[in-house]
Amino acid sequence: MNGEEAGYATALASLPGVGPSRLRVLLGAGEPGRVWDRIRTGALRRDADVACALGRRARELTDSWRDAAREIDPARLDAHRRSLGLTLLAPGDAAFPEAFRDDPDPPSLVWVRGDLEIMATPKVAIVGTRRCTRYGHDVARRFGADLSAAGVSVVSGLALGVDAAAHAGAASVGDGAAPPIGVVGTGLDVVYPRQNRGLWETVGERGLLISEAPPGAGAEPWRFPARNRLIAALALVVVVVESTERGGSLYTVDEAILRNVEVRAVPGPILSPASAGTNRLIADGAALALSASEVLESLGIGPVEAPHTGQGADAKAPPASPEERAVLDSLSAGAMTLDALADHTSIPLGRLGAVLVELEAGGRVVRSGGWYESAR
Repeated sequence: MNGEEAGYATALASLPGVGPSRLRVLLGAGEPGRVWDRIRTGALRRDADVACALGRRARELTDSWRDAAREIDPARLDAHRRSLGLTLLAPGDAAFPEAFRDDPDPPSLVWVRGDLEIMATPKVAIVGTRRCTRYGHDVARRFGADLSAAGVSVVSGLALGVDAAAHAGAASVGDGAAPPIGVVGTGLDVVYPRQNRGLWETVGERGLLISEAPPGAGAEPWRFPARNRLIAALALVVVVVESTERGGSLYTVDEAILRNVEVRAVPGPILSPASAGTNRLIADGAALALSASEVLESLGIGPVEAPHTGQGADAKAPPASPEERAVLDSLSAGAMTLDALADHTSIPLGRLGAVLVELEAGGRVVRSGGWYESAR
């Protein structure tokens, strides 16, 4: 998609109330630039096919879009996209992810940051509750590290809890590991949750970030269940580490089942509410996930035979770089936020996020509620 059409497509996706289904209607009505002109002039409201597809709110929606279009500059939106280093892909583009191309509910557009060749690696999704226990955190981190070390890209939603732990584990492995993939529910310039900004930057630099939300899109609740279908579409296996009985990760399970993607669940203590959903999945027939080796064997890759980082999930290795020492020295006085650490150490945010991921994976730093503190 060239710059001009990319700007118009982004503008269409940025209109109020436009989600995947409505964007599909708009892009199906013609070239993005022509559709945009019809919205601005109010002509789209007279399109019978569009009105039928939009349903009873068609007139209300097209009127609101006409008003909003007067305030939106497609060229400026595309300049912003390019300034962020994002690529916009549509189904007709050669680089559009193959997993989305034949999906039963494909995205009409995706914005990506990172190396698209990463899409060629085998992928496993690791999902679970945002309020994971220490058990869930450690299991997700170990799975993420072992899968990444074996050449499997870990896919998750960059949420708090299990998602973050899995990606932190994947990022801790170092050179030669499969890059992580984050599929997010906001625009790629809107970090959510804010506590994960360091991890977000790390995944963007080492792996791939994907969103069907245009730049600037905020954390609207409906975007996250929609995001989960993309996680399921990318994965060869979905591993649920911890989930409450009605946890949001079960949406990803439903989407995986719809796509005939294998679902595995990590068993947990029967008295732990955080494992009620995963234990129920197992009772209902989901395969067990007792180790990353079992997941790898189901992919035909083979078991993990060596520690994933040389540090082990619970090892506390000494800091290996001046940047790590600077962070630990700063935290020796007490807990600090990411921004405060950046100011105190003068380490750029993107690099600081990577340093913190490595320290957390090595057991030297712990994070809670947006605060980092020394584990000692």
